[in-house]
Amino acid sequence: MSQPIQNNKVADLIQTRTSPVRPSQVEKPVAGAPNFQDILSDRLKVSAHAKTRLESRDIQLDAEKWERVMSGVDRAAQKGAKESLVMIDDVALVVSVKNRTVITAVDQSHLKENVFTNIDSAVIV
Repeated sequence: MSQPIQNNKVADLIQTRTSPVRPSQVEKPVAGAPNFQDILSDRLKVSAHAKTRLESRDIQLDAEKWERVMSGVDRAAQKGAKESLVMIDDVALVVSVKNRTVITAVDQSHLKENVFTNIDSAVIV
Protein backbone atom coordinates (compact mmCIF):
# COMPACT_ATOMS: atom_id res chain seq x y z
CA MET A 1 0.00 0.00 0.00
CA SER A 2 1.52 3.30 -1.07
CA GLN A 3 1.52 6.48 0.95
CA PRO A 4 0.44 9.79 -0.59
CA ILE A 5 3.31 12.16 -1.37
CA GLN A 6 3.48 14.90 1.25
CA ASN A 7 5.93 17.20 -0.56
CA ASN A 8 4.00 19.41 -3.02
CA LYS A 9 7.04 20.11 -5.22
CA VAL A 10 7.75 16.40 -5.65
CA ALA A 11 4.08 15.69 -6.28
CA ASP A 12 3.97 18.41 -8.97
CA LEU A 13 7.05 16.98 -10.67
CA ILE A 14 5.63 13.47 -10.72
CA GLN A 15 2.19 14.54 -11.93
CA THR A 16 3.50 16.88 -14.64
CA ARG A 17 3.91 14.73 -17.70
CA THR A 18 6.74 16.35 -19.58
CA SER A 19 8.48 14.71 -22.46
CA PRO A 20 12.27 14.65 -22.71
CA VAL A 21 13.93 17.49 -24.57
CA ARG A 22 15.51 16.38 -27.82
CA PRO A 23 17.87 18.37 -30.01
CA SER A 24 16.07 19.80 -33.00
CA GLN A 25 18.87 19.07 -35.43
CA VAL A 26 22.20 17.27 -35.13
CA GLU A 27 25.00 18.56 -37.30
CA LYS A 28 26.76 15.89 -39.32
CA PRO A 29 30.53 16.03 -39.82
CA VAL A 30 31.70 17.61 -43.04
CA ALA A 31 32.82 14.99 -45.55
CA GLY A 32 36.59 14.89 -45.88
CA ALA A 33 37.23 16.89 -42.71
CA PRO A 34 39.50 15.16 -40.19
CA ASN A 35 37.72 13.89 -37.11
CA PHE A 36 38.97 14.46 -33.58
CA GLN A 37 40.59 11.01 -33.30
CA ASP A 38 42.55 11.57 -36.53
CA ILE A 39 43.87 14.87 -35.25
CA LEU A 40 44.98 13.29 -31.97
CA SER A 41 46.61 10.29 -33.60
CA ASP A 42 48.75 12.46 -35.89
CA ARG A 43 50.75 13.85 -32.99
CA LEU A 44 52.98 12.51 -30.29
CA LYS A 45 52.59 14.19 -26.91
CA VAL A 46 55.42 14.64 -24.42
CA SER A 47 54.59 14.42 -20.71
CA ALA A 48 55.81 17.06 -18.27
CA HIS A 49 58.21 14.49 -16.76
CA ALA A 50 59.65 13.66 -20.19
CA LYS A 51 60.04 17.37 -21.01
CA THR A 52 61.99 17.83 -17.78
CA ARG A 53 64.21 14.85 -18.61
CA LEU A 54 64.83 16.04 -22.17
CA GLU A 55 65.81 19.51 -20.94
CA SER A 56 67.88 18.48 -17.91
CA ARG A 57 69.83 15.91 -19.93
CA ASP A 58 70.15 18.24 -22.93
CA ILE A 59 68.59 15.68 -25.27
CA GLN A 60 67.94 17.27 -28.66
CA LEU A 61 65.61 15.52 -31.10
CA ASP A 62 65.10 17.26 -34.43
CA ALA A 63 62.03 16.86 -36.65
CA GLU A 64 63.56 13.91 -38.52
CA LYS A 65 64.20 12.03 -35.26
CA TRP A 66 60.67 12.74 -34.00
CA GLU A 67 59.35 11.35 -37.29
CA ARG A 68 61.37 8.18 -36.66
CA VAL A 69 59.99 7.96 -33.12
CA MET A 70 56.41 8.37 -34.37
CA SER A 71 57.04 5.71 -37.00
CA GLY A 72 58.29 3.37 -34.27
CA VAL A 73 55.23 4.10 -32.13
CA ASP A 74 52.99 3.37 -35.12
CA ARG A 75 54.73 0.03 -35.68
CA ALA A 76 54.40 -0.84 -31.98
CA ALA A 77 50.68 0.02 -32.12
CA GLN A 78 50.21 -2.28 -35.12
CA LYS A 79 51.65 -5.12 -33.04
CA GLY A 80 49.30 -4.37 -30.14
CA ALA A 81 51.87 -2.79 -27.81
CA LYS A 82 50.70 -0.63 -24.92
CA GLU A 83 53.93 0.65 -23.35
CA SER A 84 57.07 0.60 -25.47
CA LEU A 85 60.76 1.38 -25.16
CA VAL A 86 61.75 3.28 -28.30
CA MET A 87 65.51 3.40 -28.95
CA ILE A 88 66.68 6.12 -31.30
CA ASP A 89 70.43 6.54 -31.79
CA ASP A 90 71.76 7.07 -28.23
CA VAL A 91 68.40 7.96 -26.63
CA ALA A 92 65.79 5.70 -25.03
CA LEU A 93 62.19 6.88 -24.78
CA VAL A 94 59.47 5.09 -22.84
CA VAL A 95 56.22 5.74 -24.71
CA SER A 96 52.60 5.02 -23.90
CA VAL A 97 51.56 3.70 -27.29
CA LYS A 98 47.89 3.75 -26.36
CA ASN A 99 47.99 7.44 -25.37
CA ARG A 100 50.74 8.35 -27.88
CA THR A 101 52.66 10.05 -25.07
CA VAL A 102 56.38 10.04 -24.32
CA ILE A 103 56.61 9.19 -20.62
CA THR A 104 60.36 9.58 -20.02
CA ALA A 105 63.67 9.99 -21.83
CA VAL A 106 67.15 8.68 -21.05
CA ASP A 107 70.39 9.50 -22.86
CA GLN A 108 73.49 7.33 -23.36
CA SER A 109 75.27 8.53 -20.21
CA HIS A 110 72.31 7.54 -18.02
CA LEU A 111 71.60 4.19 -19.72
CA LYS A 112 74.19 2.15 -17.82
CA GLU A 113 72.63 -0.31 -15.39
CA ASN A 114 69.20 1.16 -16.06
CA VAL A 115 66.26 -1.24 -15.88
CA PHE A 116 63.09 -0.42 -17.79
CA THR A 117 59.93 -1.86 -16.27
CA ASN A 118 56.26 -1.84 -17.22
CA ILE A 119 56.94 -2.09 -20.94
CA ASP A 120 55.64 -4.78 -23.26
CA SER A 121 57.75 -4.04 -26.32
CA ALA A 122 60.91 -2.41 -27.62
CA VAL A 123 61.37 -0.64 -30.94
CA ILE A 124 64.73 0.32 -32.40
CA VAL A 125 64.45 3.15 -34.93
